[in-house]
Amino acid sequence: MTDREDILGPVGGGLAWISGDGPHADIILSTRIRLARNLERYPFRETITSPQQEMVAEDLLEAYRSAEPELGDTPHQFLRLVEMPDNQLTLLLERHLVSREMVKFKESAALLVGDEGRLSILVNEEDHLRIQVLTPGLQLDRSWDIAERTEGALRTRLKFAYHHRFGFLTSCPTNTGTGLRASVLIHLPGLVLTREIHKVLQGLSQIGLTFRGLYGEGSDVIGNYFQLSNQTTLGKGEEELVDHLAQITRQVIEYEENARQVLARDALDEIEDKVWRAYGLLTCARSISFDEMMNLLSAVRLGVSMKLLPDVGVDTLNELLLLTQTAHLERKTGRSLTKREREVARARLVREILENDRAEHEEFGDDEDEEAG
Repeated sequence: MTDREDILGPVGGGLAWISGDGPHADIILSTRIRLARNLERYPFRETITSPQQEMVAEDLLEAYRSAEPELGDTPHQFLRLVEMPDNQLTLLLERHLVSREMVKFKESAALLVGDEGRLSILVNEEDHLRIQVLTPGLQLDRSWDIAERTEGALRTRLKFAYHHRFGFLTSCPTNTGTGLRASVLIHLPGLVLTREIHKVLQGLSQIGLTFRGLYGEGSDVIGNYFQLSNQTTLGKGEEELVDHLAQITRQVIEYEENARQVLARDALDEIEDKVWRAYGLLTCARSISFDEMMNLLSAVRLGVSMKLLPDVGVDTLNELLLLTQTAHLERKTGRSLTKREREVARARLVREILENDRAEHEEFGDDEDEEAG
């Protein structure tokens, strides 16, 4: 087993979203659809008891196992968070498979997830269950299809809390209605460098969308990554919300591509220098913080997209973003690390992965040359 495989699996799995596949994968890291649902027969989180939460989990598992033949790409691991050590919980958090809220109230929380599956089900988070689909690139329609099929299969076996006027009822009123949160994790260095980003983000807030950082609500924006999502869940249908986000995301992609064209026209030397300096630091650094690495990876990703840096794959950059976080680094080393040890281990891992990636590209290029000859 390679180092990458050793760090990535099998705890939690669910890593299809970092594959680098999918439309616009150089700009859109991932797409997420999340549907919040509550069971009619149990109180919501503020008043539910621990025994009742256990019954929620049992009811969901029974319904899921009954529905499994209908679902196709299905989770098969059932993880009780209270039984997992803290480092494994952080691992799931880094993989976007659980939320901070879920880890905080882990006593009755559980997760259904598969090794490579796009689908996971969060149990006893803020709501009784949240169906989550994570896919690489811009795949809102496909992600919605998976979520809708899963929700429909469960709805025939479980009675969800629903009001004829307000729609699906949720613990937080802002989710009431469809219970849908659709989001894309998008990389926007061109808009940042051309100082157009604030105009674009302000425009989003005026049309029912919002933005957050890499890990959603309460997280900071680093590496020029923004999570764009719908703000409204009441008064509109799920398909309408998904289509709206898809339409606006395509517009933002167009703005970003236009900004990159401006940079290529007016500041190509500076951008090329920025890209290669970032690549040079990543391939030579002996110690590096996560924030610094994210900013350098952002420049490299921009260079790959603008074809200024040909020998790095988007999938490699996605893996680096994930594998260099604390829990994944500690999983590789097999022990807890101090801040200094993490920065040294992170730099070493970045060098190793980029060197392997470069060697793979060179080998592939040699094979092509031989075939051409």
